[in-house]
Amino acid sequence: MSEIVTVAWQRYLQQLQAHPLRTKAITSGVLAGCSDAIAQKISGVKRLQLRRMFLLMLYGFVYAGPFGHFLHKFMERLFKGKKGKDTVAKKVLLEQLTASPWNNMLFMMYYGLVLEGRSFSLVRRKIRKDYPSVQMTSWRFWPIVGWINYQYMPLQLRVLFHSFIASCWAVFLNLKAQSGAAKEA
Repeated sequence: MSEIVTVAWQRYLQQLQAHPLRTKAITSGVLAGCSDAIAQKISGVKRLQLRRMFLLMLYGFVYAGPFGHFLHKFMERLFKGKKGKDTVAKKVLLEQLTASPWNNMLFMMYYGLVLEGRSFSLVRRKIRKDYPSVQMTSWRFWPIVGWINYQYMPLQLRVLFHSFIASCWAVFLNLKAQSGAAKEA
């Protein structure tokens, strides 16, 4: 079994080297779909909603993977040649003040408008109500992930690490969005 995992990991790294953006986009899409399947099962659905899972995979593939790819490239350029804990702290702070609020807002909009098919006014109302608590929770969780990512992960694996942790975070966001939708119904 370990030989299969080793070979698969080596092939993944080869794809990451040869086609970094495509590989990160596909990885992010697959992990987004997995996180949705998990969230659906935790919430008690009997049969997976495949359309919803596909739309979340699309979000990971089209947005989350490429955004992470370019964000980490930008961070490396911005802090070129700088190392150490101060640099890691600056990267984490910059990410938390810019990318984090944007990503949470965009995910909530996408979820409401595309996945749930709600009107913009309903989505806007839900975001006004829930966004502050989502963002505050995010700021309790993601700086630790960011620190680990910038401190210990090589550049080429940061999107993979982030996407894996984001799949866990997406389970939280999915469940939060579903609980709000259930209350409104």
